[in-house]
Amino acid sequence: MEEREAQRIADGLRKYGIMAAVARPAAFRFGIRVPLGDGREALWDVDGAAGLEAQVMANGVLVGFVPQIPGSDRFTEEQTVEAIARADYGKPPGA
Repeated sequence: MEEREAQRIADGLRKYGIMAAVARPAAFRFGIRVPLGDGREALWDVDGAAGLEAQVMANGVLVGFVPQIPGSDRFTEEQTVEAIARADYGKPPGA
């Protein structure tokens, strides 16, 4: 994902009331950071692979995963926003 694309997607998510931000996991790599409100956060598309998937982190530790969404390598930005907005992140550990 390119930086401008990531910014437009984060902006689109904020229209849904989701406090998304651009994630910068490494030099010249961008994704989407979505705080989940329970101490976890979802990091979307930060691995540079084709397709849309998320790592769910808590205190820097991987605690969950949203598998790659089939066909997401061909999503428009609007479809990407909708997919992230509807994602199911599961229950937090210990819940």
